Amino acid sequence: MTPELYARCQQALHVLDAEGRLWRGGEACLFILEALGYRRLAACLWRWPLRWLVAAGYAVVARHRRFFSRLLRCAQAPA
Repeated sequence: MTPELYARCQQALHVLDAEGRLWRGGEACLFILEALGYRRLAACLWRWPLRWLVAAGYAVVARHRRFFSRLLRCAQAPA
């Protein structure tokens, strides 16, 4: 992994597919969603303007990942 890619991976999720294409952020999430078998949902979300909303939502969550991590940790049932 190059230093530049390492720095970019600190900011957003990256997925490298079998053909060598690098997916980033919201598009990477949609790629994973499709790979997990949610093809219809992923196909719907790929369309504009939903694709833009996925990217914007991903950016908000990525920017505030510590907050969401704490929020989800608090939402878990105690062991």
